[in-house]
Amino acid sequence: MNRRQMIAGTVAGTSLIALHPFSARASANQAHLRIMETTDLHVHVYPYDYYADKPVDTAGLARTATHIDSIRAESHNSLLVDNGDFLQGNPMGDYVAYERGLREGDIHPVIAAMNAVGFDAATLGNHEFNYGLDFLLKALAGANFPVVSANVLRHAGADPTRDKTLVPPYVILDRQIADGQGNSHPIRIGLIGFAPPQIMTWDRRHLEGRVETRDILQTARAWIPQIREQGADLIIALSHSGIGGAQHSDGMENASVPLAALDGIDAVMTGHSHLVFPSPSFQGMAGVDAEAGTLHGKPATMGGFWGSHLGVIDLLLEREAGEWRVLGHSAEARPIYERNDTGTITALVDSDTKVLNAVARDHSETLSYIRRPVGRTATPLHSYFALVADDPSLALINAAQQWHVRQMMPDSPHPILSAAAPFKAGGRGGPDYYTDIPAGDLAIRNVADLYLFPNTLRAVRITGAQLRGWLERSAGLFHQVTPGQPDQPLIHPDFPSYNFDVINGIRYEIDLAQPSRFDRISGKLTNPEAWRITALTHLGKPVQDDDIFLVATNNYRAGGGGNFAGADGTTVALETTVTNRDIIVRYIADQGTVRAAPQANWRLAPLPGTSVLFETGPGAVRFADTIPGLSPAGPAPQGFHSYRLAL
Repeated sequence: MNRRQMIAGTVAGTSLIALHPFSARASANQAHLRIMETTDLHVHVYPYDYYADKPVDTAGLARTATHIDSIRAESHNSLLVDNGDFLQGNPMGDYVAYERGLREGDIHPVIAAMNAVGFDAATLGNHEFNYGLDFLLKALAGANFPVVSANVLRHAGADPTRDKTLVPPYVILDRQIADGQGNSHPIRIGLIGFAPPQIMTWDRRHLEGRVETRDILQTARAWIPQIREQGADLIIALSHSGIGGAQHSDGMENASVPLAALDGIDAVMTGHSHLVFPSPSFQGMAGVDAEAGTLHGKPATMGGFWGSHLGVIDLLLEREAGEWRVLGHSAEARPIYERNDTGTITALVDSDTKVLNAVARDHSETLSYIRRPVGRTATPLHSYFALVADDPSLALINAAQQWHVRQMMPDSPHPILSAAAPFKAGGRGGPDYYTDIPAGDLAIRNVADLYLFPNTLRAVRITGAQLRGWLERSAGLFHQVTPGQPDQPLIHPDFPSYNFDVINGIRYEIDLAQPSRFDRISGKLTNPEAWRITALTHLGKPVQDDDIFLVATNNYRAGGGGNFAGADGTTVALETTVTNRDIIVRYIADQGTVRAAPQANWRLAPLPGTSVLFETGPGAVRFADTIPGLSPAGPAPQGFHSYRLAL
C-alpha cells in the first residue's frame, strides 16, 4: 500500500523512538496527524546561490526534503503541502521560462523536484503568474499532486461557489489514518487554497481579461460549508497570504488572521511574507499567539522561504460517531540551518539525493546560462549602502531604464527620470543578502543579481506633486529621529527594501526630523502635514507641483504595487513586454563597459549633532570610506555589522 493510499507508514529502516507526544498519547479511536508545509520555494531546489555562483546551506528543497523524511518518521500519519510561490524566483526559473521554454509534456524542474519529494497538494502564490497563464498551466500539468486555488477565477458566478476557477478551488483527500492502537480508519481531509487578490495589479499584463480574483474571506465563507457538506472531516487552509492584521478589509493581501477566525477551518498554512511562524517576530499581534503558534486559537505555521524551514502542525484527533474532531494541536517551524551571532552558518541536514537527481540536468544548464558574458563594469557594483546613500547598483539600473525609455520615446517633451529599488539589502535574507559584483566581466548571473524579478518596463507620466509624493512614500523606510541625539535607529525593519525607490534625474534630501507622511506598510496617508522631502530640484531648478515628468519603472510599481503617488495604473505612458532585466543586459552590451558611478542625487538632510545606526553585511567594510560621515559601530546580531552615520 503506497502513501497515496494510506498516510500511515514510516521511512524504511527508521526507528520511531522520537515519536511526537501526540503519537504516544493517542489511544484507540485517537490519532496523531502531522501536516508539513513548504512555502515560497521560488525554484530553489539545489542548495545553490546562482547569483553568487556557489553552494549555500541556507536554501533548497533538496535540504528540506531530508527534513521531511525524518519528520515523517516521527509520526504514523502525515501530509505534505506546498503553500505557493514555487514557479519563479531564481535564475533556474528564468532559464526555463525565457531560454529553454516549456513544451507540452515537459516537466518543470521545480515540479519534478516536488514530485520526487511526494507532495499531497499545493496552492498558487502570486509569483506563479509572473510568466503568464499558458506557462503556468503547462507547468502544473506535470504535477503528480492536485493544485488548488479558490479565489482566482476564469469567470465570476453569482457567488464564489458558482465561479469557474482557474484550478480546482479545493480538494478532499480520502486517506486511511492509523490510531494509537494501530487500527486503520478512513479520514477525509479538505484543502482549500487562496492567493493575494493583488495579482490583478502585479501581473495585469498577463491576467487582465483572462482571470479575476475575489476577496479571500468572501471566498472562504462561501466554500467552507460546501466542503463540509461533501464529507470533509478536517479543512486546512493553504493561505498564500501573510499573517497580517486581525481586522479584515476587502481585498486584504495578508489575511491569514481573519481567515483563521472562520468557523470550519481547522488549521492554516501561511506564506507570502518570507517569515517564520511560530516565532517571536509576531509577539503582541491581535489574534496571534506567537509562542503557541495559533491564529485565533487555530494552529498555523509559516515555513520561511526558499526551503529554509519546514512548517509543521501536529493534530491530535478523536473519532466519534464516524467523524473526526481536533482534541489538541501544536505548531513549529523546523530550520535546515542555524546561524550564530557571528554569522557562521551550520547546516542541519544534508541534501536528498533523489531530489538533486530529479533536476541535475536543469541545474547544469542553468549554470551554463548564468555564466554567459554580456559586458564589463569598470567599477564594483554593490548594494551594501543602498538604503543610506545613492549607490552604484541602483545607478546602473536607473541608467539602463532611462536609456531604453529615451530610445522608445525620443521626442518626449517631458524630462525622463527613472525609479529603482534595492532588492538585495540584507533584512530577512541575512548578512550575505547583498549585491556584490567586482569590477570586470559581467555575466547573466550578475544582471539577475542586480534585478531579481522578471518585471517588465513601464513609464508613467506624473506631476511634480506626484513625484514628491512618490519620494515621500519611499522615505517611510526611515525612523523619525530627534535632532541633537546620537546613535538613533535609522531603518524600520518592517519596511521592505523593494519599496525604497531611488529616482534618478533629480536631486533631493530626506529630513528625518519629520514623521513619515505615509503608513510604512499600507502606504495610506497618515500625517498630512508631514513633509520629509526637501530641496527637490531638476536641473538645478525647484520642482513645481504642475511640472510633468516621465518616470521609467516596472509593471509592479506602475500598476499600483506599494501604493505610490502617481503609480496606480492610470498614468502609464509606455507599456512594454521587455523585462527590466533584459533592458539592463542590452544596455551593458551597448556600452561594452559600464561605469555605474553613484550620481549623489539624494542624501539624508543634515542634522548637526545627530547620528544614526544601521546594519549591513560584513562585505561593506571594503566600501565604507565612500560614504561621508560613516564610521563602524561594531558587530550586530546574526552576522550583520553596525555602522554609525553622522547627519
